[in-house]
Amino acid sequence: QVQLVESGGGLVQAGGSRRLSCVASGSIFSINAVGWYRQAPGKQREYVAIIRKGGSTNYADSVKGRFTISRDNASKVSLQMNSLQPEDTAVYYCAVQTSTNRFDYWGQGTQVTVST
Repeated sequence: QVQLVESGGGLVQAGGSRRLSCVASGSIFSINAVGWYRQAPGKQREYVAIIRKGGSTNYADSVKGRFTISRDNASKVSLQMNSLQPEDTAVYYCAVQTSTNRFDYWGQGTQVTVST
């Protein structure tokens, strides 16, 4: 049994901040990376940020400079979101990429709503 649980979502005013976390449990082997994705109503799921096993990170252009992904410990990855904008409103998902080079494990998501 492998489980990813996101938390930290909620309602925030534009310009505010939220910190999301992704906690993994169970046996996941050969983790290459952990990513954050988001999906807004009526839109496709989109990539947000990724942190690789070695610690390198990448961000979507839309969030670069505002969001920071980090690995807090062996089983937790966080996404610090600053200067939030209404366009950031979405369900945020964490996902684990294994040696298959696929994101094989996904959480259930946490809702982030940014109001004007």
